[in-house]
This record gives sequence, C-alpha cells and structure tokens, in this order.
Amino acid sequence: MMSGNLSVAHFGGYFHRRPRVVGALFIATAFALYYFFIINGAGDAILEAIYDPDTTNVSLNSILRTSNKYRRHPIEPPFKDKFWEVGQRSRNLSQWITILDSRWGSELPEEDRHMLVNAIDETAISLFPFLQPPDTKQDSTAPLGDLRSSFTKGSKGIVISAGGSDSSARFAGHLIASLRDVLGCTLPIQVAYAGENDLPKHRRDALSSLDKTHSTEFLDVWTVFDDSTLQLRRGGWAIKSFAALASRFEEVIVLDADAVFLQSPDALFEQHAYINNGAYLFHDRLLWQHGFQDRHKWWKDQIKEPSPAMNKSLVWTEDYAEECDSGVVVLDKSRPEVLVGLLHIAWQNTYAVRDEVSYKITYGDKETWWLGLELAGSKYEFEKHYGSILGWGKEDNKENNTVCSFVIAHVDEKDKLLWYNGSLLKNKLADPHGYEVPIYWMMDGKWKKGGKKDMSCMVDERVRWLSGEEVSVLQRSIEAAIQVDELLGLGGPN
Repeated sequence: MMSGNLSVAHFGGYFHRRPRVVGALFIATAFALYYFFIINGAGDAILEAIYDPDTTNVSLNSILRTSNKYRRHPIEPPFKDKFWEVGQRSRNLSQWITILDSRWGSELPEEDRHMLVNAIDETAISLFPFLQPPDTKQDSTAPLGDLRSSFTKGSKGIVISAGGSDSSARFAGHLIASLRDVLGCTLPIQVAYAGENDLPKHRRDALSSLDKTHSTEFLDVWTVFDDSTLQLRRGGWAIKSFAALASRFEEVIVLDADAVFLQSPDALFEQHAYINNGAYLFHDRLLWQHGFQDRHKWWKDQIKEPSPAMNKSLVWTEDYAEECDSGVVVLDKSRPEVLVGLLHIAWQNTYAVRDEVSYKITYGDKETWWLGLELAGSKYEFEKHYGSILGWGKEDNKENNTVCSFVIAHVDEKDKLLWYNGSLLKNKLADPHGYEVPIYWMMDGKWKKGGKKDMSCMVDERVRWLSGEEVSVLQRSIEAAIQVDELLGLGGPN
C-alpha cells in the first residue's frame, strides 16, 4: 500500500516539476477525445462536454453536432419519401454557408473556422455524394468549397446542353448563331456535354466557329463530377442541372438547345422576379386538371410547409398537371440558398433518384427545378402567366380566335414575347427541314392538347399579331439556322 502511494507521489512530483509536459498531455488528450467522439458518433451530451460554452460559440457546437448526426445517418434508398428530409438538411447547409460567409464567420478563430468548413463539406458530401470529384481530382478534401471557388466572381453567362445527338448539336448551333448574329447577345456561352463521345471535337470546333465574339467555351461535366452515380450519357435532360453547377458563371442562364429567343437573354437578368429572388422560372401549359392524382398526393406528402411561391401555383391549388417549362432557368449561385437549392435539383437528377422517383412520377427534369428550390427553402419566382402559345391560325376557323403550334411561348414582366421552346422548325419531330415564321400568339387562353403530328391550340383569348421586329428576328434567325445546317452537314433539303 505504501509502495503504491509512493508511486503516485513520485509521478505527481514528476509532473509538478514539468508543467509543459502536463499541458502537452492535456492538449493531446483533448484532441484525442474530440476526434474519437466525432468519428464514433458519441452523441450530443459528450460533444457538449468537450466544448466549454463560455469559450466556444454555441452555434458552432450545434452545427458540429447536427453535421455529425447527418454523417452517421445518410439519406438511403428508397428515395420517394426522402425529398422533404433532403430539403430540411439542405436548409441547414445553406444557413451554415451563410454563417461562414458572414462577418461572424470571417472573425472565427482559425481552428473554429476550419471545423465549420469541414462540417459544411462533410454534410454536403453525405447529402450529395456526386460532389466527390472524379478519379483525376481525388486530392480534393473540400469539394463543395472547391466548387464555390471555381465560380468567377460577378460573372454572368449562358449554359447550353448540346450533347447526346446530332439534332441537339444542330439546335445549339441555331441558338448560338441567333444569339450572336441576330440579337447581338455578348454574354459568354458554355456548351455542356458528358465526355468526348457525347460531343466530338469536330462538332465542338464547328459550334465554336459560329461565334464571332470568340466567347463560346466547352464544359465537359465529367471533368467536374464523377459519372458513376450520375450516368449522364443515359440521362438526357439530367445533365442540365449538373452543367449549371459545374459552370464557372456565378449567375447562369440554363438553356435547352432548342430554345428560340425574340429578345436577347440579357433581359432575363433584368426581370424583377430574378433580381428579388435569385431564381427565375417559366411555367408549363395549364393542362389536365385532376389528371395525375398520384403525382399530387406525392407532392402534398413531401411539401409539408408550402412557401408563398408554392401557394400561388395553380398546379398546387387547383390540381393542374405540370408546373415548369425548364427550357430556360435563371439562377444566381452566389446566393447560398439558391446554390443549395440547385444541389437538391441535381440530387433529383442523379441516376438512382431519377430512375426510382423523379422521372417516373413526373416528366423528365421539368418539375425537379422548382421542387428542389422549394424543399431547400430557396426563394424563387415564376413568370406571371402560365405557358402561352405562338404559331398560326387554324385553317377551318373562320372566327380567327385560335392559335395553334407545337411550341410553348413565354413573356417578360411587361407581357412582351421573350422566348419559346421547340426550335425554329414548325414541327421538329415530324419535319426536320420545315422552317416557318409564326405570325400569331395568345396568352392566358384555354389549351387544347395535340400530339406529335397534330398541333396543340389555345382558344378563348385575344389573338395577337407578332410585331414587325419579332417577325424580323425570327426570319433572320431562320436564315442563320440554314447556314448552320450547311456548316454542320445536318438538316438541309431532302
């Protein structure tokens, strides 16, 4: 017994004579305990014990605990009932990024700031595994931070997805020629694709030659994201959200290749709906009321607290079928909530999620755009009107109160025609050579849905003529498109 007491006294005297050793051991033990409990998920009570609330900001403690919980309990399939939960976690993630970017975040001690950055990236990776870079970039330990750093501050530009088929490349060529040569748009353009075979070099060179401003670039999304969980070559529309994420532009206009503009896309950045919210979307046609009950039941289940934007929706309040025409989407990625909303959108377009849910319950990527922003708590706004129509009168309609075509048209905040989908062809699915300038348009009428060969029509509202300037824009765009067809060796006469 005496020997034991002497041993304790001996060690006590040793440490008393060497206070630096005591300090070093204390620090080492504290770090060992911290990392042991973080890695092994010891729980909130132990994390509280590690941090002294008198010396460490309590909100940082909360972030670390919540991040650790998310890491221990990742989102797993089946995904159909997980959209709300992904949204709730996304809301926390955007709040943490906002904190990091705030004055409070910038004044954190270096060690605390490092822990906050790690918590943000670990949460982002657990929620959105596609953020892990491809094998060529495995040295990245902070992929979300690296992605944000890749955005050129203050930049604005256009992203066009043009891979997958000759027709997609052809329509992208039409769009680039119209934007540059007809509308005088000087915004830089990135043409997005998924790997060399998706848009071969000779096609890229041809598209590049169309831009006399020399400000068209090419973005291989595979160089930014690991395609093993995305399968973008098989995904069709799915590449669009990843192209928006990967783009270097901070403020980005995402375009389908077959979009047709009657005003320069610069006007999109000037719409108050975009300026006020940082996310601007366009409506689909108002169709098929009460026709998709399973879809609506699922939306009602996952959107547990609808936003003001959601409560304005006739799809939400009156049970119509489709909300969004995603041929044009405008996003400000410098706003954390918009960026995280885009991450939610991209998650819905990953292979596993779209194959199980997104593309099964709704049509393609269209509804993923507003749903991701809605669930992630990001402000967004749609154009005032549901989809308009631009086209021709019906031959057997003597009253001239009908406009028919294969496209959906959209207006700006002053109700002036801005763009429409479907290409410069009268019917791109039936006649790849049939260019024709439309002469009428209508908005807020009643839709009568057609098919692949039968035009859809709108009735019961005033038929409007296109202005001389609008007709001129379309005529010159068609002339430019014919030259593109000759250059690319696509389309052309039978």
